[in-house]
Amino acid sequence: MTTESKTMQITIDDDSGIPIWLQLRNRLIYLITSGHYRTGDKLPTVREMAVDLGINYNTVSKVYQDIERDGYIVSKRGRGTFVHDRYKSAEETADNAVESLADVFIQQCRELGVPRADIAKLVERRLEALEG
Repeated sequence: MTTESKTMQITIDDDSGIPIWLQLRNRLIYLITSGHYRTGDKLPTVREMAVDLGINYNTVSKVYQDIERDGYIVSKRGRGTFVHDRYKSAEETADNAVESLADVFIQQCRELGVPRADIAKLVERRLEALEG
């Protein structure tokens, strides 16, 4: 178990069109699942990461809460935030980064009130448009 946080391997692209919180979430999940961060490694604090990346504290906090809920990290009051491996027991629901991305897309559609059947139709239309 490492008590010092590792050098950050995260960059944010303001011009990508991908929301900053989603870029950060996907990058952190990748760094954890690829082994850059191992179970027990300490992550930077929310404040440190926000300052290092030049992004809003609330954005980082939202991402940390989101990936903690998914089992990638665990917060220990007064000690910090550490990589956890609970996500491995939930691999059937988010098998890889692509499925995780699909989950986020579906969740955002639902938040916008898009009916379930329309989500699938939307994806089909976009695939056809991109392939056509």
